[in-house]
Amino acid sequence: MALDELRELLARHARIDLSTRIGDVRIFRADRPHPPVPTTYGKVVALVGQGTKRFALGDRVYDYHAGQYLVASVDMPVTAYFAKASPELPGLGVGLDLHPSAIAELLLQAAPGDLPDLGRGVPSGLAVSTASAELVEAFVRLLRLLDRPRDISVLAPLIKREILWRLITGEHGAIVRQFGLPDSSLSHIARAVQWIRDHYAQPFRVEEVAQQAGMSVSAFHRNFQAVTAMSPIQFQKQIRLQQARLLLVADPGDIAAISRRVGYESPAQFSREYRRQFGQPPSRDAALLHALPGPPRLPDRTTVDQSSRSLA
Repeated sequence: MALDELRELLARHARIDLSTRIGDVRIFRADRPHPPVPTTYGKVVALVGQGTKRFALGDRVYDYHAGQYLVASVDMPVTAYFAKASPELPGLGVGLDLHPSAIAELLLQAAPGDLPDLGRGVPSGLAVSTASAELVEAFVRLLRLLDRPRDISVLAPLIKREILWRLITGEHGAIVRQFGLPDSSLSHIARAVQWIRDHYAQPFRVEEVAQQAGMSVSAFHRNFQAVTAMSPIQFQKQIRLQQARLLLVADPGDIAAISRRVGYESPAQFSREYRRQFGQPPSRDAALLHALPGPPRLPDRTTVDQSSRSLA
């Protein structure tokens, strides 16, 4: 079965740094359940070969298992962890970055009748679905190239295009299609998301960001909530707290300075919201992170998830 071969390929080629010889492709492995980790899911498709991944976006909670995939079309802060993994049955998955230009190229080449209806409204920025046999087989053929490196430069781009096509014509094809259309509602929200990420430490008026997105305030609020499961202000707070945690890992000495750096005027408010988010006050959380074996670090921004550096 294709899923069995996928597991074998993932287990054999998994590396500590997640990298592979194929551009935009990472392999993920976990030998035990990890505690919930705030991270960023970016523009990616991630297929689970073994284990269970659970993640929360705002008030939405998702599980996906072996043979299921996640599509993420906007860089969003999530809390994610392996719910099922062990040394005997490790969590295994593969992630492929998605690029709007590649999706747009396929959309231009496809006959209009070959594309499913986009539907109404703006889709969520994240979705989970069961992978078709064709999608799993395409990923297997892509990973087989790791055993034949000289074929990668010629064949990998072709198989990646097939994977994109399977996504476009699959259950959540509307997410992928809108991601590739520069004037779609999802693309407008994606630009607003990126602006907030780039300026997370600055106060902003929602009216100004809505104007940048080319929407009325009411439409912007509605579409932003649909995509991210958060309001723009809640989204900014999540980014601020994640960035603060990264800074605390690097330099836990001056919590007040870090709170100001990420945009908080009140250190007390920062400490309250940090504890609510991560379960510990900033000083205690930093100490726990530094007590972990090896150099203190958190997952990098991923594509997954970048699909998350802890993605299954």
